[in-house]
Amino acid sequence: MALTFTRPLLLALAIAALSACQNKSEPTPTIPQPIIESNRLRYPAEHPQLKLLVSVAAQPAQSITVELPARIVWNEEKTQRIYPAFAGRVGRIAADVGQRVRAGQVLAELASPEFGAAQADTTRTQADARLAQQNLQRQRELFEAGVLARKDLEQAEAEAARSQAEAARAQARTRLYGSAADVNQQLTLRADIAGTVVERNINPGQELRPDNMAAPLFTVSDPSSLWVQIDAQEADLPDLRPGARVALVVPSLAQEPVQATVQAVTDQIDPLSRTIKVRATVANPQRLLKNEMLARARYERQVGQSLAVPASAVFLRGSQHFVFVQGAPGLFETRDVRVVHEGPQRTLVGAGLREGELVVSENGLLLARELRLAQEATHTGGQLK
Repeated sequence: MALTFTRPLLLALAIAALSACQNKSEPTPTIPQPIIESNRLRYPAEHPQLKLLVSVAAQPAQSITVELPARIVWNEEKTQRIYPAFAGRVGRIAADVGQRVRAGQVLAELASPEFGAAQADTTRTQADARLAQQNLQRQRELFEAGVLARKDLEQAEAEAARSQAEAARAQARTRLYGSAADVNQQLTLRADIAGTVVERNINPGQELRPDNMAAPLFTVSDPSSLWVQIDAQEADLPDLRPGARVALVVPSLAQEPVQATVQAVTDQIDPLSRTIKVRATVANPQRLLKNEMLARARYERQVGQSLAVPASAVFLRGSQHFVFVQGAPGLFETRDVRVVHEGPQRTLVGAGLREGELVVSENGLLLARELRLAQEATHTGGQLK
């Protein structure tokens, strides 16, 4: 039986055959693989991976710039934090944040029954001391008249001395907080140093208890001089001795680094951060630096004769550092090096490189992978023979 095809069917078959011919993919040219030569890897010319491998020359360096994390805090030698010595209620506030105060100036007043009890104790002990003194005078007169024994006179002298000491103690206590004898229950908070009120945690009518104070009522400090707390490593200690100068860089301020002077270095290592605390002092005449600002302390460390390469060019195999050195175009070899210093941007090499040699600084991991694959392929091929 003969088959008959309609015109639309023939047209559809022709289009399908043409599409099948167009969908046939042409064979992709094979990219030649790099060749391993001992610890060297040779890429064929025009290999696409060569464009990814960027090399730079090793440059001589005698010093490096070290940056350490730092934090700006109040100068504790010029700072006073004021807490209440007695419980009470805030009656009057005489100072606010940003206000300059002099030594002895009143910051606030509290109505304190506890302080009133201390004032009353002072008044009582003073009255007892006066009475004991009068009694001693009478005992002396009787002793001189021959009607009193020496033992009784000595007892009166001892009682008078005890009363005087107790009165002096109570009076010194109340005088320390602004009152010598009067019983007015007014506890006065004063600044003992001249400076600026940099913190205030007190409100009118607030009830205060000395045993429940999480923060000081007032903090008075001199913002023109601040401390810098630096987290140093053990290798930084020879350079960060008292008197050394460091440059303080504050990222939040668009200004030149300011100079700070190291004042003290702790004798212990922080068990959590494994850092050593270094304290420096920085002048702040324009008051641009603020308490709790984060900064970087920068200084130059002398390292002798060495070569500087990018930190991304150095790799670690076990305990040995190595780099990829580019010889002829497309030829790379691994080279063991001795690292003098590892920084976030640069690494200093003391041995294993010569000045001017090219080291791979970008995509070195790709080169390491290709070298490993080539070594594995060579090793496998040798076992199959």
